[in-house]
Amino acid sequence: MLIKMIKRLTKSKNPDSKSYRWDMARAICGQHIKYVTERQDDVEVVIGKNGGLNIRNDEFIVYASADVIFRCRVDELQASELLSKDGVVLTGPDLEHGGVERTIIAFYVYYRK
Repeated sequence: MLIKMIKRLTKSKNPDSKSYRWDMARAICGQHIKYVTERQDDVEVVIGKNGGLNIRNDEFIVYASADVIFRCRVDELQASELLSKDGVVLTGPDLEHGGVERTIIAFYVYYRK
C-alpha cells in the first residue's frame, strides 16, 4: 500500500519527460486493439485491425492486421489516452516508415471489467 502511494506521488507529470513517456508506454503495453486509424487528408482511415501494443528493445510497437503498423522509440513517443479510455493517441517518428512523424489512434478491444 505504501509503495503504491510513493509511486503515485513520484510519478512524473511532465509529458515531455522520459519518465512520463516510459510510464505511459508501460501503462498501455499489452492492450489488445480492435482497430487503428490515421488521419489522411482530413479523413480518418482504418490502417489496421486486430492487434496489440508492445514494448521491445526500447521501442513501442503497434501491430495490427499481421503487420507492424507503427514503431517508435519510447523516449520519443507521445501517448495520451482518449477521454473515454477506449483507446490511445500515439505520435512520434515511425521507424517502420523511414522516421516520418505520424499520429495514429489505436482503439482497444472492449472487455467488461
